[in-house]
Order: sequence, then C-alpha cells, then structure tokens
Amino acid sequence: MGRRPVTVRLARWSAEHPWRAIALWAVFVAVCFVGGNAAGLNEATSGDQAIGEAGRASLIVDAGDFDDPAEDNVLITSRGGTLDQAAAKAAADDAAARLRTVTGVAGVGQPVTARDGSALLLPITMSGDPETASERVQPLRDATATVQAAHPELRVEQVGGPSIGQALDDTLGKDFKRAELLSLPVTLAILIIAFGALIAASVPVLLALSSVAAAMGLSTLASHLVPATDTTAPVILLIGMAVGVDYSLFYIRREREERAKGRSGLDAVEIAAETSGHAVVVSGFAVIISMAGLLLAGDVVFSSLAIGSILVVAVAVTGSLTVLPALLARLGRWVDRPRVPLLWRLTAPRTGRHGEPRAPRLWPAVLRPALRAPVATLVISVGLLLALAAPALGMKLKFPGMEDLPRTTPAMQAYDRLTAAFPSAGTNHVVAVRAPADQADRVRAALTDLSTRAAGDPLFAPAEADGPKIEVSADRRVSVLDVPTPYASRDDRSVQSLEKLRGGLVPAELRGIPGIEYAVGGGVADSEDYAQHVRDKLPLVMGFVLVLTFLVMAFTFRSVVIAASSIALNLLSAGAAYGLLVLIFQGEWAEGLLGFTSMGAIVSWLPLFLFVVLFGLSMDYHVFVVSRIREGVRSGLPNREAVSYGITSSAGVVTSAAIVMVGVFSIFATLSTIDMKQLGIGLAAAILLDATIIRGVVLPALMTMLGDANWWAPRFLRPRPAPAPTDPPAPAPELVPVP
Repeated sequence: MGRRPVTVRLARWSAEHPWRAIALWAVFVAVCFVGGNAAGLNEATSGDQAIGEAGRASLIVDAGDFDDPAEDNVLITSRGGTLDQAAAKAAADDAAARLRTVTGVAGVGQPVTARDGSALLLPITMSGDPETASERVQPLRDATATVQAAHPELRVEQVGGPSIGQALDDTLGKDFKRAELLSLPVTLAILIIAFGALIAASVPVLLALSSVAAAMGLSTLASHLVPATDTTAPVILLIGMAVGVDYSLFYIRREREERAKGRSGLDAVEIAAETSGHAVVVSGFAVIISMAGLLLAGDVVFSSLAIGSILVVAVAVTGSLTVLPALLARLGRWVDRPRVPLLWRLTAPRTGRHGEPRAPRLWPAVLRPALRAPVATLVISVGLLLALAAPALGMKLKFPGMEDLPRTTPAMQAYDRLTAAFPSAGTNHVVAVRAPADQADRVRAALTDLSTRAAGDPLFAPAEADGPKIEVSADRRVSVLDVPTPYASRDDRSVQSLEKLRGGLVPAELRGIPGIEYAVGGGVADSEDYAQHVRDKLPLVMGFVLVLTFLVMAFTFRSVVIAASSIALNLLSAGAAYGLLVLIFQGEWAEGLLGFTSMGAIVSWLPLFLFVVLFGLSMDYHVFVVSRIREGVRSGLPNREAVSYGITSSAGVVTSAAIVMVGVFSIFATLSTIDMKQLGIGLAAAILLDATIIRGVVLPALMTMLGDANWWAPRFLRPRPAPAPTDPPAPAPELVPVP
C-alpha cells in the first residue's frame, strides 16, 4: 500500500493525540500574537506609498524638510442672512484670546474675511507632531464650543485637517467596532442554522478567530520586511473569517457524513482529511497564489495586503489539518450537541441508498435544466452573466475625495461651508520643484508667474489677496506652490485643471532653469495617477494569477479541461461582479437604497484587490465541488450522474459557506465610507453569484455537455496506474475517493 497523503497523516496523528495537537496550536497562536506585539508594527511612510508623478511630487516635498505644523481653523458664519462683521470680529477676538491659553496651540493668526463677506476665518497653528494632531485637537474644539455658547447669534465651529481627522476617526472607529461586533454573532447564527448544533457551529468560529489572531502577530513581524498600512488588519479579519469558516465547514460536514454512514470517529476524521482536507489544501494554495499576484503591483499597500492575506490563509489551512481533526476526535459525537430541535431535524446528515449524502429537494430541481439540456442552459446562463458584466467596460476609477466622506459629522458640514466661502481652502494642486540653491530666486519668480496665470483661468480659484502660497526650504533647494481649484477633487474640471498644469502651464514657466526637477501632485493627482497605476498593473496581476491557478488545477485534477473551465468560470464571476458594481455605484438609482452618494466612479484600488480576492475565494467552492464530482466519476458513476452527485452532495456546505461570507461582507456595506460600501457590496454580490448561478447552473451544464472530455489531459499529466496488488484488496467503501 502506498504512502498516505500528508493531509491524512497529519489528521491521523492529531486525532490520535488530540490534547497534544490542541496544546501545540494554542502555543503557536500565543507565540505569534505575543511575538508580533513585542516586535511592534512598522508602518509604511508616504515615501513608501509614492506612485507616479504625484508620488514624485510628494518625495520632492519631503526632501525639503519643511517645518509643516498642523493647522486648524475657527470658521464664523451667519445662521441666516448677511454676516454681521462687527459681531463676527468680536467672536474672532474672543476665540483668539481663549485659544492662546490652550495647551497645544503654537499660535493664532489674524482673522481673514471671505471675498463675499459671508465668513470670517481664524487660522490656528498647533504644536507637536502633525501626525498626531487629530488626537490632540479636542481641547481646541472645547474652547471653540465655549465661544459658540457666548455668541449664539453666530455659527462658530472648528474646521481643518485635525478636526476632520478626529471626527472621521470617531465615525470610522464606531463603524468598524459595529462591524466586528456584528460579524461574530451573524456568523455564529448562520452556522447554527447550517449545523443545527451549538458546538458544531462554534468550532469554525473558534478556528477562524485563532487563525486571525496568529496571522495578526505574524503580519506585524512581516511588516519589518514589507511595511504595513492601516488597511492590513481589517483585510486579515475579513479574509481570515471567510476562509477559516469555509475550511472548517468543508471538513466538519464531511466528517459528519462519514459518521452518519456508521464509520468510527477516527475513520470519519481520516476520510474527511483524505477528501475535504485535500480540497482545503488545494483551495488554500489557490487563494495564496491569487494574493501573491498583488506583490507584482509594485505598491506597498497591495504588498501589505498580500502578505497579511497569505499569512492568514496559510494559518487557516494549517489549523484545519491539525487542530480541527484533534477537536473533532476529542469531541466525537458531542460535536452534535446541544442540538437545536427543529434545525437539527432539517440539517442532520442523511444518506441515500448508496451511502451518498442526500441534498435538499431544491437542488435536484435546480440542476434539472443543466442535466437535461446542458447546451441551452449554458448559453442562456452565460449570456445573462455576460450582460451583467457588460457595464464593467465603462468603469471609471477615482480616489474618494473630501466630498465623498460622510456628512453626518459637524466637522464635514463645517468643511462644506469653509470651501464655499474660501475656495482656495478646498482642492489644491501642489507644484513641487527641486533645483540648485543659486536658482531659488528664479524658481520663485517662475512660480509667481505661474500662480498669476492660473488665477486668471476659470479652471483655477481666484488669487488670494495675500499673494501665492510659495514655501521654500531652508537650503533653498526645494520650492512648493499650492494652486487651488474651486471644484471638487473628483469633478472633471479638477482633472482638466491638473492636465493643464502638467501639460502646459508648469513646463512653460519652469523649463530652461538649469538642474531643475519638478512634479505636480495633490489629491487630484494622487487619484488620477493611482487609477492609471491600477490599469497598468491589472493585466500583469491577472496574467500571473491565471497562469499559476491553471497549473495548480491541472496538476490537482490531472485535467487541462478542468483547469481551463475553472479559469473561465472564475473570470465570468469576476466580470459579473465588476458589472454589478458599476451599475450600482456609478449611477444614482441605488443611493437611497444603500445610503451613499454616488461618486460616479469605482474606488481606484478596488478592481485589482477585488479580482484577487474573488478569484481566490471562488476557488474554495470550485475545488470542493469538482472534487465531489471526481469522487463520483472514480466510483464508476456515468458523467451525468457524477455531476449530479457532486453538486447535490456539496450543495449544503457550499450554500452555508456562501451565506456566511455574504452575511459578513454585507456588514461592511453598512459602513459610512464609500470604499468600504463598494468592497462589501462587490464581495457579497460576487460570492452570491458564484455559489448559485456559477456552481448551480453554469458548472453542471458545462461539465454535462463536455462529458468524458472533462478529464482529458496530455500523456505526461495523466496519473500513473497503480501497481498490481500482491494481496487481495479489502473492499473499499462506496463513493470514497482515491487520492
């Protein structure tokens, strides 16, 4: 008899030594988590995140080593009608006197009146590290609230970077806390419905949470090689809960099925390792390949997401092969306790006359068209999915701007009043120049002319009374000019103004200065350059993921047809998800339904990230379903019956796993920011489409139509025939796969 697969040997050892396996897993998780916290997190700097010309502008500004303290403002406006200038001046004097006594205030400037007289602005300079200003701005806001109480006839409010930062931190912090608090009970409730027993429902959650904890620690250690960003931890939680629950579901369902056939607990665990455990390894490897594709983007944000995702998937796979069999062996039939009476009767494993798991009656009805008329079913279903994907051809990519942040906070409402009264305080382009110190006067004169020419163009804001804002570094090598535009950052006219600066105004003024280097950055430039970066890198990442996934699937199933169809179906699923995102978020019809304001575009980083996540997670279902179909084929079933067996026997676990993912991802769609809404809706919709139409209609129709051709492979890829046994083999259990 040949050597057993490593998944079986690991599971066997864990099941025979459950306490050792559980203790080793607990120590592993604790060491990872504690070690990561002890090492500390290495966060990415602005230089690490520099992309395109906007990134070059940021690096030039950083090279100037400017003393750039945090600045905030007190905005004074009328509650209705014309602003009383005398009352506004009195309120400004009161605010200045109070704020000068507040710890953390380095200075208070002179009040500035808006051109139309509708507002008065009092600038404030804060002391300390600008990066932590939002954490220290509350005393300033308290002082401003006191001024507001003393001048009720006016609107006196704090507005600026630190104030908005604090307000957003509060809002987003509450959002994520609510998402974390909701995701756990939602997942547990769905699993209770799926299993009908509390312990069986708790095991997947326990594995997922422990995998996330270990991966958090490991990713903190990895951040010293690849700097982390603030999106890494939420993505580890999102991916970790998804795959951790999925892998446990696959394993526990199969173990329960085998016990329902009368096998002992150890044998049931071993067969689950041989079948579902093998599928977990393959699907986990496919997810890791997909996430590794992000490393090719050459972007620290995507690289940190890739490292975090790879680590949490690898940990979840390891846990499903070690501690999960140990838990199942130790619990035995207690895993099905305590039972929820009605749910248990609906979900308890049942077997057919040949020992195969029986699926609900719904699935044979769903499969009937695909099995009886596969060509027509395939044409209609693929046509509908392609129609859904078609809007993706018109996808626009942009970064969310200040106008896309939630307006539920007073700070953002004050920001709108600020930009209405002072257009130059809104969207700014940054012209960064580096030149020899002896050219500083010439550079300043050129930037002054540039500001004057821009101010006369309707694409830019009018000139301020105090002249252009030009900063020069202490060594006179770096000069920076802010060029404001009165339009929102995602307005097409803001993009036109950027193109005008880059394509004409800036080169015309600065060319000819010896040794000069310049770049135009700012929020609009960041958005446009990053969108182009994603467009440039998406084909490379997709090619890498597609080729390696094809090789993994071909090697696993020993069939190039299965590998090619896997790629095609996952591309179809991703395309439909893209099309759905464009339909929902680039238009305005769903704004009231989902609680967002359309930005007329998709968030720049989303298509690339969404592709690798969807491609990876879709492989979970695909590998599991095709593995069950192959079991049927190897047990001697005709192709049509094997397809039916594979789909129906896996229907329960695939449906349960999909509902868990859709539930968790939908929670992210309730968050305040547009990027999290798009991510949540995109993932939830794609998983729903994948688990229903793709796996329930398109896949069975395709495999029924192809028949025996499903398993074709060139000679070098075909499995070698097993050597003739010297002793008569023991009868194999019916429908148990050969590894």
